Amino acid sequence: MKLYYSPFACSLADHIALQEAGASFERETVDLEMKQTASGRDFLTVSAKGYVPALVLDSGETLTENIAVLDWIASQYPALAVAGPLGRTRMLEVLSYISSEIHRSFKPMWHPGGDAEKAKARTTLAAQFELVADGLKTDYLFGDQLSVADCYLFVMLLWAARFHIPVPASLEALRTRMGARPAVRIAMTDEGLV
Repeated sequence: MKLYYSPFACSLADHIALQEAGASFERETVDLEMKQTASGRDFLTVSAKGYVPALVLDSGETLTENIAVLDWIASQYPALAVAGPLGRTRMLEVLSYISSEIHRSFKPMWHPGGDAEKAKARTTLAAQFELVADGLKTDYLFGDQLSVADCYLFVMLLWAARFHIPVPASLEALRTRMGARPAVRIAMTDEGLV
């Protein structure tokens, strides 16, 4: 299988999850502006959406969208899933919130100008991180075991640090705990982030 990613993009979550799983996979960077892979391939032939992640399975099928890719990884590597009768549903619930609310709220931060929009985004993001922190009772989102949802949240916490968005102490601790994990260090090193 092959992961197409862009350094520091949300695809870092998938990269980390695959490393955590001990999966055998290839990886290739994508220039999102030029829509070109590191090997010179037109990325739009991999994913017509033109953004990462894209995970090409051994069968040749391509998965896109962070929630779908992370859900697939959790289904293939149950150690990264959430146990219990509502485990998958709860995991999808958190992944959806991270994607549709937190991730989306960062949009103004990635573009020049728009100081009023950025200030509003900072306020919104701080409240969203507070909501997540209110539900965090253990080391990770669903207990003492890391799940794919923690991988996605970690990337959002890295973005928060980059843009000086305050997060509760429990999420700072989660970011530190995740950052110390060997698989996280490998993925971040691969992406040139450390």
